[in-house]
Formats: sequence, C-alpha cells, structure tokens
Amino acid sequence: MQAAMDITTKYCQKELEEYGLCVASNPTSWQQKCQDLKLKVAQCTSSHPVIRKIRTDCANEFSAFERCLRENQSSAETCQPHVTRFLACAETVDLSGVANIAPQPT
Repeated sequence: MQAAMDITTKYCQKELEEYGLCVASNPTSWQQKCQDLKLKVAQCTSSHPVIRKIRTDCANEFSAFERCLRENQSSAETCQPHVTRFLACAETVDLSGVANIAPQPT
C-alpha cells in the first residue's frame, strides 16, 4: 500500500493535498463534502501515463504484493519483500516516450 501511495503522491500530489485539506476541514462530514476531490484522486491515479506504465510493466510484482497482503492480512509486514521488489521494478521502468512524466509541482 505504501508503494502505491508513494507513486501516487509523486504524480498526483495536487489532488491528494486538496483532498487531505478537505478531509481535515470537515471532520464530521468529509465523506460527503470531499467526494468530488476523492474522485479526482482516483481519476489521476488511473489515468496518469506514468502510473499506467508502471502498472503495466510491474504488473507481476504488484500482483504478488497484493496476493501476499490477502494471504497475510494480520501481518502485512510479511509482505515487505514484495513491496521492495515492486519499488525496484518501478524505478527501472523506461519512462522515455511517456507523456507528462514530470511530477506535479508543489
């Protein structure tokens, strides 16, 4: 989960910050008031070219990580080697030719 969060933060930082501020500002009603911003985060993570490329190129590593989490729900730390392999794969993905590869400015 942290691996996905790290990549999401890198490429969808603006959307995540807006959503986080909304949640913090609406502690009792954030689920309703921040729904649009939550959808923006989801849209960014599913449509960003870099994230899509990493998902495609590292699908096996990510699937192994997800499988590990399902099999070890009470001890997620067991899956750390899978996270490490996924992050290592993500770092080696050839992003040349991928549009919009720069992370969003803060």
